[in-house]
Amino acid sequence: MSDTTARREETSDRAPGLGDLGEELRRAIRAVGAHAGALYLREPGDSTLVMSVLSGVARDIVRSWFRVALTTGLPVAEAARERHLVWLPSGEELAQRFPRAAITVPYDFATVAYPLARDKEVLGGFFTIGRSDRPGLSSAERQALAEHARAMVDILERARSMGQPINPTPSPYMLRPPPQSADPGEALATLVGRLPEGLCSLDVNGRVTLVTDAAAELLGRSGEDLVGHRPWTALPWLDNPVYEDRYRAAVLSHRSTEFVALCPPDRWLSFRLHPGETGVSVLISPTEVEWEGEEPHTRQAPTRASVLYHILHLASALTEAASVNDVIDLVADEIVPAVGASALALFTHVPERRRLRLIGQRGFDPAFVAGIDGESADASAPAARAATTGVPGFFRSLRELEMVYPSPDVYVQKDMEGWAFLPLVASGRPIGACMLGFTRPHNFTVQERAVLNSLGGLIAQALERARLYDLKLDLARGLQAGMLPRWLPRVDGLSSAARYLPGSEGMDIGGDFYDLIPLGPGRVAAVIGDVQGHNVSAAALMGQLRTAVLAYATARDGRPGEVLTQTNRLLCMMESELFASCVLLRLDTVSGQVRMARAGHPEPLLSGPDGGRVLESPDGLLLGIDPDAEYPETEFELPTGATLALYTDGLVEAPGTDLDEAKAEMAERLATLHRLPVDRAADELTSDVDAVPHRRDDIALLLLRAMP
Repeated sequence: MSDTTARREETSDRAPGLGDLGEELRRAIRAVGAHAGALYLREPGDSTLVMSVLSGVARDIVRSWFRVALTTGLPVAEAARERHLVWLPSGEELAQRFPRAAITVPYDFATVAYPLARDKEVLGGFFTIGRSDRPGLSSAERQALAEHARAMVDILERARSMGQPINPTPSPYMLRPPPQSADPGEALATLVGRLPEGLCSLDVNGRVTLVTDAAAELLGRSGEDLVGHRPWTALPWLDNPVYEDRYRAAVLSHRSTEFVALCPPDRWLSFRLHPGETGVSVLISPTEVEWEGEEPHTRQAPTRASVLYHILHLASALTEAASVNDVIDLVADEIVPAVGASALALFTHVPERRRLRLIGQRGFDPAFVAGIDGESADASAPAARAATTGVPGFFRSLRELEMVYPSPDVYVQKDMEGWAFLPLVASGRPIGACMLGFTRPHNFTVQERAVLNSLGGLIAQALERARLYDLKLDLARGLQAGMLPRWLPRVDGLSSAARYLPGSEGMDIGGDFYDLIPLGPGRVAAVIGDVQGHNVSAAALMGQLRTAVLAYATARDGRPGEVLTQTNRLLCMMESELFASCVLLRLDTVSGQVRMARAGHPEPLLSGPDGGRVLESPDGLLLGIDPDAEYPETEFELPTGATLALYTDGLVEAPGTDLDEAKAEMAERLATLHRLPVDRAADELTSDVDAVPHRRDDIALLLLRAMP
């Protein structure tokens, strides 16, 4: 009978709880030779992971990770989201793969994160922290992690089946370290007493559990004043974020650290911190050399270093936001869980109208926030006050809020208790307000208010950057759209459709272009091209190239090869640093004969009822490289009912794919659409790439179908 089965039978008479999960977490930590870890449970009906069990480190050190969205860039979130093990052997690896996590805890340690899932349901996850100088995970350790994860899932399932599901708690359950002997023995006490250095012991929460007489004398306080307290609270001169940083480094990296501090009025003391599974041993001695830092901690109030790291974590999240919608999504998905809130609404103040305007919300009743949207900035209401005066409002409960704002005109949501109204201040002026709602009464400590006020400033600056970004993006996209055809001309015997998709990542605009040019009865020219680069210069050159092709193509003998030759010379004369690819063809709609030339551009696709193929044809140099370049022509027939596709490389290129295979697959797909109208076929061909969330390249597509 396995240990896991035995443990299950031992607890079969009672519903398991957090303590049982904690013991399984402790075993997982030991299985991989780690010294600390945490277990997360998924919030019911939500995509938030809540730290529910913690072992080996103080709560304050990992406070920024108490609540994380599944989409967050943290190891445990990725493990749960992707349902795979995440192994980070060092702090350097953590910084490379999860830079936001490294900002919060910039220390050298190894991390393992593992998912907790059953079938298609994500239940949570856990992570461990160990020394970075250990070898990689062995197959036995990986198997042990899988077994402990299954045991944790079994505990959760058993509790649920007994009608007592294990739900996340507001603050993580802290595992107690293994019991220690209260009496170290007289021999050991005598040995320690002979040492000139002072010794003290800190538990995992940073409290002094043992202090020698020599240490008390060096610190200038009695042992009774120190035991049970954290050194930085009992000794104000140790209350320094630099010292706290050294303490954190020791606890997380499990390596000895050192710092020097001045004990008033003029005594320099060296503190050497040696971490272990149950706490930290501190060696204190007089010195004349300066070194570095240590740690504080309180359950209710985060320490100064914790506050600094917390703000860094939130600020780093906001740096990823480009548009206003990005800001709203990041605040809702990552910052709201981090501060323990359940709902968020962002309002901007429109000065000329003296009104609040809702720009986004998550978690509130839509009818509730709709009542505030459009509210007068002069109203006696908490959101309006924060948005216009720059003064925040914090209310522990709904009752407190209604006492301060008793007017029946003030909108409230009855299922929210704690409230925070943060002014959004940018460039020294209030531009709006952030409203946070908490489902339980919430005590806002002084330090938490400082964090939230700082957060309001960060959100305001992110919104200002995002609004400027959106404005520039609209202008850039408008410029580019103005250079493309507004519509395609109607040509007898030809059905046509075009699509242009701008890149979905970044503000840069592209240089893709297309055109359909009537040349007279029964004759038409079609062109598609791609200018190198994604900026205003590329868009401007695209406009010039399109104009040049239009002029040369409508000349008396505008053969495709000659048009590209003349366009290439013009581009070389302009001494542009950019190149361009292009396909130009002339089509006789009566005979179906096509004459085509290419300049470094992907081959067109031809399809009909019998299938699709890539049109292999001679190719020429990119435009703008060699003024003497020539562009050979090729001829083929476009039968009635056949469809010809001209496109730019963004339609078929993707990381890790073979370009030739991608073009062949696109030709086959085009053939399956031959019964659809060309407009619908164009939509189908671009549907997959249009759904890609981060598409760097723009895409142009021009479909031509010969009609009876």
